[in-house]
Amino acid sequence: MRRRLMANALPGHMEKGTAKSHSSRLCCLASLSVFFWGLLLYFHFVFLGGSTINELATLRSNRFQIKSSNVLSGVDRVEIESNNVKLHGNSKKNGSATLKKPSSRTSPPSTPQNFPFMRALRTTENKSDPCGGRYIYVHDLPSRFNEDMLKKCRSLSLWTNMCKFTTNAGLGPPLENVEGVFSDMGWYATNQFAVDVIFNNRMKQYECLTHDSSVAAAIFVPFYAGFDISRYLWGYNISVRDAASLDLVSWLMKRPEWKIMGGRDHFLVAGRITWDFRRLSDEETDWGSKLLFLPAAKNMSMLVVESSPWNANDFGIPYPTYFHPANDADVFTWQDRMRKLERKWLFSFAGAPRPGNPKSIRGQIIDQCKNSKVCKLLECDFGESKCHSPSSIMKMFQGSLFCLQPQGDSYTRRSAFDSMLSGCIPVFFHPGSAYTQYTWHLPKNYSTYSVFIPEDDIRKRNVSIEERLRQIPPEQVKIMTETVISLIPRLVYADPRSKLETLKDAFDVAVQAIIDKVTKLRKEIIAGRTDDNFVEENSWKYALLEEGQREVGPHEWDPFFSKPKDAGGDSGSVSAEAAKNSWKNEQRNQS
Repeated sequence: MRRRLMANALPGHMEKGTAKSHSSRLCCLASLSVFFWGLLLYFHFVFLGGSTINELATLRSNRFQIKSSNVLSGVDRVEIESNNVKLHGNSKKNGSATLKKPSSRTSPPSTPQNFPFMRALRTTENKSDPCGGRYIYVHDLPSRFNEDMLKKCRSLSLWTNMCKFTTNAGLGPPLENVEGVFSDMGWYATNQFAVDVIFNNRMKQYECLTHDSSVAAAIFVPFYAGFDISRYLWGYNISVRDAASLDLVSWLMKRPEWKIMGGRDHFLVAGRITWDFRRLSDEETDWGSKLLFLPAAKNMSMLVVESSPWNANDFGIPYPTYFHPANDADVFTWQDRMRKLERKWLFSFAGAPRPGNPKSIRGQIIDQCKNSKVCKLLECDFGESKCHSPSSIMKMFQGSLFCLQPQGDSYTRRSAFDSMLSGCIPVFFHPGSAYTQYTWHLPKNYSTYSVFIPEDDIRKRNVSIEERLRQIPPEQVKIMTETVISLIPRLVYADPRSKLETLKDAFDVAVQAIIDKVTKLRKEIIAGRTDDNFVEENSWKYALLEEGQREVGPHEWDPFFSKPKDAGGDSGSVSAEAAKNSWKNEQRNQS
């Protein structure tokens, strides 16, 4: 009864209360909606739209996967997986560049901040940091991979006592300037295969070393690969020859730094020719180790004094010369001296014939030089010879306008760098002797600093070298000589115990080239670009491309690099045989 009375007594009041309550709820919902959407927009434009690369890089990623199909290097597809990777960015003072929308021409990853190398790329934007984008992280390898080899220096070579050549940070004993051929300081009896220790000691003086691998533009592996294999090239089975290489790869792959890019940001140096590390099979009679054919090693970059035209994971750097300046003034003084020399010989040659090699043109070159009144010849043979005297060699080069540099047992020769150090214009007969080898250190336009006479011109057509060189106008010869002299700084290795100030030596050029290579690769990965059309057998062609070019086609030098296969043999086995002969001659000449 009471309920009925209450319902009848208050009908109007109940309707008014309900209306007011409904209106209030609508207003509340509308306000909440406006607030929610405002908050969402604020979060989108302020937190996402204005975030820097570094700020995004601080976000933690539980899992990321990078797939790169033969990016730049043309080897196997890379698949890098890492769990619970923590990325730590720098503060905002490093810059405030915002992430841009990816190009529609590529298929970039949706979350570029997940790449663990973003912090390293970001360092380039800190203009106050002179090392931004140039940091190198050096692996702290167990001493068995480097220093222990030097302690057993007598075992590094069968016939040569390498102990004296590993002194003075790898430069060897000082040279006496008895004949006045050298300058007073900076000259050493440097072994042509001593780059392992020279480069490593130069790296210790590099101004942008870091203990933080997350900011590293590249990672250096201080493994003395050249010294390692030189101990076992003769008289040892393949298990011994491969032991250190397999041990190294196993050690590296367990490191967190390796997992960042699967080793594609790693590089190492070997002061020998590439064929010493490219054994094609597991036959005991095959030459060398298989370091450069190991799957993991294919991802790394290896700097050697002679690289393979058909492979993408090695790069040519200069042989060491006898000159190792301690400062800029040493270089400038030497260059000025080379400019003032009177060169009485039109051309010269230092070397021995190769009677056992029917394709060698050395015998014809020696005959032409003997029959010319304007050629200076140093005949080299096993045993005692003026060819083994740095003073005799440099004196001859300093007195010549042109220095002949045919192939030896392999494509390249140390002599080419000794001659250019003397201001002598090199004459090459095969593009593999310099033009496809040292693209980091020498101009790609080879005619500015050298003369090219194809081997067949000598071998088949008996072209006169003297007549060919006399056809070059004197003014052009002067310009070419000056170009060669201007190249000297980037062809020599400065004394590892000091540092050049304004000049870049061979070490500096090589390190910067590696940094540029890794940086480019990282940017390609971020952009999602792949190079599916890369053909590794054409590696020598890619090295000659100008900046921005990606495709290669027929080349005038194709015949030079297809002959081994056309002849019915494998190019690798032919080159390995050349490496074996080179090693024999090297050891006998130094005995």
